[in-house]
Amino acid sequence: MTETDNSDLGAESIRAKYRVEREKRMRTDGISQFVELKGQYAHFLDDPYSEVTPREPLADDVTVALIGAGLSGLTVGARLVQAGITDVRLIDKAGDVGGTWYWNRYPGAQCDIDSYVYLPLLEETGYVPTEKYVHAPEIQAHCQRIAKHFGLYDNACLSTEITAVDWDADASRWIICTNRGDAIRAQFIVIGNGPLHRPKLPGIPGIENFKGHSFHTSRWDYDYTGGNVLGGQDKLRDKRVGLIGTGATSVQIVPHLAKACKELCVFQRTASTIDVRNNRPTDSEWAASLEPGWQARRIENFTAMTHGGDVTEDLVDDAWTDLIARILEHMKAGAEMSPEEFGALMERMNMGKMNELRTRVDEHVQDPATAAALKPWYALFCKRPCFHDEFLQAFNEPAVKLVDTDGKGCERITENAVVVDGVEYEVDCLIYATGFEVGTAFTQRIGYELIGRDGRKLSAHWGDDMRSLHGTHTRGFPNAFIVGAKQGGLTSNFTHLVDEAAMQLTYIIGRALEEGVREVEVTEEAESAWTKMIQSTVAPPFLGQGECTPSYFNGEGKSSGAITVYPQGPLAFFKLLEDWRNAGDHEGLEFRQ
Repeated sequence: MTETDNSDLGAESIRAKYRVEREKRMRTDGISQFVELKGQYAHFLDDPYSEVTPREPLADDVTVALIGAGLSGLTVGARLVQAGITDVRLIDKAGDVGGTWYWNRYPGAQCDIDSYVYLPLLEETGYVPTEKYVHAPEIQAHCQRIAKHFGLYDNACLSTEITAVDWDADASRWIICTNRGDAIRAQFIVIGNGPLHRPKLPGIPGIENFKGHSFHTSRWDYDYTGGNVLGGQDKLRDKRVGLIGTGATSVQIVPHLAKACKELCVFQRTASTIDVRNNRPTDSEWAASLEPGWQARRIENFTAMTHGGDVTEDLVDDAWTDLIARILEHMKAGAEMSPEEFGALMERMNMGKMNELRTRVDEHVQDPATAAALKPWYALFCKRPCFHDEFLQAFNEPAVKLVDTDGKGCERITENAVVVDGVEYEVDCLIYATGFEVGTAFTQRIGYELIGRDGRKLSAHWGDDMRSLHGTHTRGFPNAFIVGAKQGGLTSNFTHLVDEAAMQLTYIIGRALEEGVREVEVTEEAESAWTKMIQSTVAPPFLGQGECTPSYFNGEGKSSGAITVYPQGPLAFFKLLEDWRNAGDHEGLEFRQ
């Protein structure tokens, strides 16, 4: 057995291996290691997909301004319109709706959650996806379908970047200023920018010196590469390409670049888990048999399966639900377990699954050294799981080279090369598959400062960590609602969380309008109690620091950037919101006339 071939290690040895690999990747700078896209890097934020259409500045008034036209803004907007609240406006810097799915047009881009649970509002729009894991064009087309179906395009401001949002206490309105000269007044604002919209670059020394062509995967340059999202990057046939990153985006891109490039160097700091994708077309007979309420049942079933809920059937039946299905089956066969016994079972099942994934690498990658480097050594869910049926095989192509940095990352970048462990890898083009900002300051991610009551800045009110009720309401910022996972019910399927938030906000805004309420604001006591409860609770092992390798789940190994969530899980959180609405007394909120 070599040093890197540890498939038959025992539990304690695996724990030790996890710790060793984690320590290799620990850094003192955490999420600060990434480069913010400003100054000389600001061009990485340009929109290459849409021309800006000139228009006159707006100085009007809307009931609800939806900041962000991705799945969050679209879902909230749709639920508001369903409830009869039609005076809503989408505002987004992108040239069309879609959010992440507007920006992500790289080759191979597709969802990695079952399409029938991930795409929202399928029944409402009368659509069934064409395959189990649809590709990016179909996802963006569905976003456009939602916007058209609910009339959200009619009053939208696209290709419009917000520069300031200030509370006007005299009028009980938010004033939204933009780079188009707008001064829009809104009674309510919903901030739904989403967690994956602002790209980041790795802080590799010399990154600014590279003289070749470069771009981020969320701004794919098809003029340079040729082809489209389905492949065919024929302009790269004489190019040496470097791809930095081996996360979910890279996993989808590599198979396409492997066929197209003269040379492809994939630079890896941490291997991803690569489970079976097994994508397939939608069965027409199954689609025809669907009964009303089918999507809600499937969504709830998936969340229950992936977060330990009480279910008797796995409706989704894929690699996401596989591990939980095994645990549930094991538990049915045995007696009721103590928390300690259940924890031990979870660890054994997790280790077994990870051993399977490492074995899968050996089954598909021919070169032993490359296979060893592609094996992940951490607990499942320490990093976002990946699924693909062609990624591992791509490393058998003669033009493809994996450059494993043994957890250190790239050493530096020169005018024409990437340096790893003293070796220069010359490239004509550098592609950054380094993801989006997660865990950075909220106001940095949204790109503006929120100024609330008495000139209070949101960044000052929060300080080092979010202060909220339900992850949505913040004291001193009336009529402002945040849609996101932090301090709420984090799910594998983010759109489930979004729809639950949409129903909650539609209820609150609807009641406020019905009762002629000018301002809705969380009480100081409710904000303090919720924040204290969240911050004092130990996060699940795959979200906290624990023994996990650094990732955006845990602030790159520093707890200050970790995602803090409702400790009892998403199903309990959604039930809490439902019970809150049914009580009807708006506990924790002030409704002021």
